[in-house]
Amino acid sequence: MRRAYEIAERAPGLDLLIGADDVLLELGLAGAVGWIAGYPNAIPDATVELYRLATSGVGADLEKALPLYRALHPLLRWDSRTEFVQAIKASMDLAGLRGGPCRPPRSRLTGEVAARVVRETETVLGLGYR
Repeated sequence: MRRAYEIAERAPGLDLLIGADDVLLELGLAGAVGWIAGYPNAIPDATVELYRLATSGVGADLEKALPLYRALHPLLRWDSRTEFVQAIKASMDLAGLRGGPCRPPRSRLTGEVAARVVRETETVLGLGYR
């Protein structure tokens, strides 16, 4: 996050992209113009809306963005973990989209990690986010 401002200072014409889901709001507010995204595959409507709000440049949109970001953040954090592909695919399956199994060398989520992804995804879906 700190580098976003330094990049803007050193290369003002360079477009900044968001590269991790769990810093979407911060980098959107810092002027990012794109997002290399993971979780929009599982929760497309809410994550695209969050991106739109974060990058609009309108201060009033922050009031709408913050509660959405807080609700989605437990899922968005998976993007910065080793199991991010498996977590996104599991969330896609729970959301009624086709995630399916991962190919090797990635393995299935098991135990507490799988239960956590399910719990966090069901919470977001239960709040009505899709």
